[in-house]
Parts: sequence; structure tokens; C-alpha cells
Amino acid sequence: MKIESQKVGSIDVHMPMGPLVDEDAEVFKTMLKTRLEAPQPRFVIALQDVPYMDSAALETLLDAADAMNEQNQQLKLVSLSPTCREILELTGLSGRFQVFENVQDAVRSFM
Repeated sequence: MKIESQKVGSIDVHMPMGPLVDEDAEVFKTMLKTRLEAPQPRFVIALQDVPYMDSAALETLLDAADAMNEQNQQLKLVSLSPTCREILELTGLSGRFQVFENVQDAVRSFM
């Protein structure tokens, strides 16, 4: 799995590419765990290149959301593919994350 990262101002934007399933979900989990260990993690996850995700990826996102909630923050997701958006809605998990249509809006939400 390829995960591109870029800085937008002082915020890191992480962009996984490809389906978040099986081993790729584990790679994604490792990356998020590393990011969450930093003091005051300020990042967003852009999912426009993730066509779908499995339960392991959902669990990873929920674990990250819980960790961020402990730091009085909320996990921010950007540009969900239609299938990923539907997965979050069908599982009733969409309310656990802040979801934005574009990176700029997500980055502005930190201000």
C-alpha cells in the first residue's frame, strides 16, 4: 500500500491509495499509530483514492478516533469515495468522524 503525505500549512495530509483491506489495513494502522504517538497530532486523512475498506480498516479508524478524542480532538476524514461514505453510513459510524469535502476545509477546521 502506498500512503502519500503532504503538508498543508502546519497540517499533515495523509492519502492512502488503494483498498484498505487485509495487509494494507495493517500498514495503514501502523502509520496512524505512529502519527498518534506524536504530541498534539494534527493531521487529516484523505480517502479519495480508497475505493473501499474492510472491517479491519474501520476498526483502525475507530481506534484512531478514540485516541484523538482522549486528546480533545476529532479524527478528520476528507474526500471519501462514494463507497467508503456509504460504508460509514451503513455501519452507523459516520458521526464518529469529522468529514469534509476538501482538504482546505479540513485544514481550516484546526483554526
